[in-house]
Amino acid sequence: MWSASRKLNFGFEEVKRLAGDVGYLKVTGFPDAERGGPTVAAAMMFLTHTDALIIDLRRNRGGEPEMVDLLASYFFGARPVQLNDLSLRKEGTTQHTLLQFWTLPYLPGNRYLNKEVYILVSHETPSAAEEFTYDLQARKRAVIVGEPTWGGANPGGVVPLADHFLAFIPSGQAINPTTKTNWEGNGIQPEVKVPAKDAFKVAYKMALDHLIATTKDEDELSDLKAALADTQSGGTELIEQ
Repeated sequence: MWSASRKLNFGFEEVKRLAGDVGYLKVTGFPDAERGGPTVAAAMMFLTHTDALIIDLRRNRGGEPEMVDLLASYFFGARPVQLNDLSLRKEGTTQHTLLQFWTLPYLPGNRYLNKEVYILVSHETPSAAEEFTYDLQARKRAVIVGEPTWGGANPGGVVPLADHFLAFIPSGQAINPTTKTNWEGNGIQPEVKVPAKDAFKVAYKMALDHLIATTKDEDELSDLKAALADTQSGGTELIEQ
């Protein structure tokens, strides 16, 4: 597992700076946080001077809640913020254990604060990728763009019922401390619903429009308008699903 995660760069497949100082981060998985931590820190350090950020989870495969905590921590201040709870039933009983997940008070590198964040999702975005998206959406820290997600919030396992017949039985429940619920079954509903293949184009235009509306620097404004015109004319390579 360690070798496979390393070969996939711990899910951090692509990181780049787009015209207009908009960052782009493609995350295809949330594997082990301890081993993948330096890769997360390097990606966020590269993006630290961008003025807005697009996080692409359209092809994410899910993973571990600890990696969700680590990446999410970069978008909040040093004071810990509660992201999620997991209520897990103790096997063979009706009792539950409550696990809490919080942002980290210390991080390597700079936090990404007071800047617009856009998260791209699709019908195939599952599990830990949904938790990351839901956590930031609930805290109003990101705008979600794309399709409603897969809808898998509650952990569990596969139970054999008969020969050649299995069933997935939930043994726990995710509970967001802000909404007091989760995304099980319904998926996460984006603020901006568009086909997944168009999500990057829409989010990039939103980021440029926001920066054009808020910048006071004439040189920056000129660069932003040029980037927007280039995108609308098809001159900029667009990132599709």
